[in-house]
Amino acid sequence: MKLAKKLITLASIGGLSLTVIHFINKFISYSSTLDDLLSEDDEKTYNWRFGDIFYTKEGEGKPLLLIHDLTSCSSRYEWNQLRKDLSKEYTVYTIDLLGCGRSDKPNLTYTNFLYVQLICDFIKNVIKDKTDMIVSGNAGSIGLMSALNDDSIINQIILINPQNLEELSKIPTKRAKTAKFILDMPIIGTMIYNIIHSKENISAQLITEGFYNPANVSEDIVKAYYEAAHNNHGYSKYLFSSIQSQYMNANILHCLRKLDNSIYILASDGDPENLANAKTYKDIMPSIEIIELSNVKQLPHLESPVKVLEQIKILFAEKM
Repeated sequence: MKLAKKLITLASIGGLSLTVIHFINKFISYSSTLDDLLSEDDEKTYNWRFGDIFYTKEGEGKPLLLIHDLTSCSSRYEWNQLRKDLSKEYTVYTIDLLGCGRSDKPNLTYTNFLYVQLICDFIKNVIKDKTDMIVSGNAGSIGLMSALNDDSIINQIILINPQNLEELSKIPTKRAKTAKFILDMPIIGTMIYNIIHSKENISAQLITEGFYNPANVSEDIVKAYYEAAHNNHGYSKYLFSSIQSQYMNANILHCLRKLDNSIYILASDGDPENLANAKTYKDIMPSIEIIELSNVKQLPHLESPVKVLEQIKILFAEKM
C-alpha cells in the first residue's frame, strides 16, 4: 500500500509538472509573437505540397530570389535592408523556407533534398522564369543543389558566407538520432527548444556570430529572430532537431564539380573561417569568384547593406 501511494504521488507530481511546462511553452509561443514583426500586408502564399510558404514579390525587371540562412531563427526578415533597393532593378522574391518564419512548420525530418524540391517548385510555379539567386549561410548548399537539379531555372548565384564543406559531409550518428528523438517530444522537447532559443541566447548569438559591431544588433532584429524561432507554436523545433542531428547535411563536392553557373561568394573577414570556407569551394570549382567583405560577420546584408548591395550590382552586372 505504501508503495502504491508513493507511485500515485510521483505520477501526480509528474503530471502536474508536465502541465505546468506545457502552459509555460504556450505562454512563450504567445508572448514571442505579440510584436508581429514578420507579417507584411503584401505577403503572398504558395500552397506547396508539404505546407504553405509565405513570400513577397516587389519591383520590376529580371527575377531575383533571396533565400535566407537556414536556422530555426531565420526568416525573410534577413533581407529587409536590401529588398527595396534591389527592387529598383529586379523583380525581387523573398521566401520563408518551410519550417522558418511564417511558413508552415510540419513535424517531419528536414533534409537538403526537401528544400531543393521546394526551391525548384517555387521557381517553376511562382517565378516562372530563370532567376538569379542570392543565398545566405547554411542555405548555400540548397541553392547549389537546386541549380544542379535543374539548370534551366537558375542563372547566377551569390553565396554569402556558405557552410564549411567538411561539416556538410557529416552524417547522422546514433547519438544525434537520440537527440532528435528527445527534441521532437511534444512537451519536454519543446521546453528544451525554448530554453535554447530564449531571447537572451538569440541576442548573444547575433552579437557574437551574426554581427561584427554589437551596437548594430538592434532590439527589433533580436525580436524578429526570436519571433521567427517561436512562430507557429515553436514548431521550428523540428527543423532545429534535423539540423542538430545532421539530417540537413549533404556532400556537395560532386555538385560543385558539375555546375557551370556563374557563382560568387561574399566572405566576411570578421570571422576568418568564412574566408577559409570560401577558398575550399574555389579549390573545387576554380571559376568561383570570392569577394572579401571587411568589418562584418555572418549577416553582412543586415549589418552593412550598402556594402553588400554595391557588390551585388557589380557582380550581376558583369553577366548582363
